[in-house]
Amino acid sequence: MSPESLTATVVAEKRAPGRTEARARAARNRRLVVLGARVLVFVVLVTAWEGMARTEVIDPFHFSMPSKIWDQIVQWTLHGTPQGSLGEQIWATLYEALFGWVIGVTAGVVLGIVLGRVAFLADVFGPYIKVLNALPRIVLAPIFLIWFGFGPASKIASAVVLVFFPVFFNAFQGAREVDRNLVANARILGASHRRVTLQVVIPAATSWIFTSLHVSFGFALIGAIVGEYLGAEKGVGLLVSQSQGTFNSAGVYAAMVILAVVALLAEGLLTFAEKRLFRWKPGGHGSER
Repeated sequence: MSPESLTATVVAEKRAPGRTEARARAARNRRLVVLGARVLVFVVLVTAWEGMARTEVIDPFHFSMPSKIWDQIVQWTLHGTPQGSLGEQIWATLYEALFGWVIGVTAGVVLGIVLGRVAFLADVFGPYIKVLNALPRIVLAPIFLIWFGFGPASKIASAVVLVFFPVFFNAFQGAREVDRNLVANARILGASHRRVTLQVVIPAATSWIFTSLHVSFGFALIGAIVGEYLGAEKGVGLLVSQSQGTFNSAGVYAAMVILAVVALLAEGLLTFAEKRLFRWKPGGHGSER
């Protein structure tokens, strides 16, 4: 190596840490700017809503206002709801959504991988799955209510049918999109069909599956809420139904705010798990965005 090349290499190595620190600092600054912009948008929207309701630019009876919504949440928190404490209502909905989400995700992943790997089964069951997916699944909630009654089972069933299909199609597509060279190399090395599925196909499809998990939990909440709205003994959906029945718009919005907080917390946990799982993937889910 010539002296000039050696000098250039040394200079580049000295500059590398500085560039890394600059990129990290720029990323932190960008996150702070994004967070500040989000807070600003929220404050502007809430202030505008409150101002328009107080000046009656919009009807406060129908649209309520943020201060009344906050008062309703405080009242439920301190004094409970007609069905019990607010925590019981949130837990009832969360239990139904989580249970339905786990069942729907498990069934979607297993069937998606199996049908993605076995072409014969995909050809046989494909038309039936497409027909079921084309149905407006939310209208099944009244049927589940008739079948399973007012308890959690009918809400869990509603959550399952909403969660299953997005997870299934992502898992199916993920199994189909696996690099054929990886599969061929594994078979050359003597891996059985089962080992290829477990050690090659499933890890390769994981990113597809995680993509569906973000939206599927929201669907699970929707299924639980719709079931509770139609008929339940407790739950946030029942609070929405009763608030609507008494023309309490603040109660309806308060229940929506509570659901939004629960959904955001679940999204944060999923994002954290995804980043931890995909830390090895450069420029992927585990990288800074």
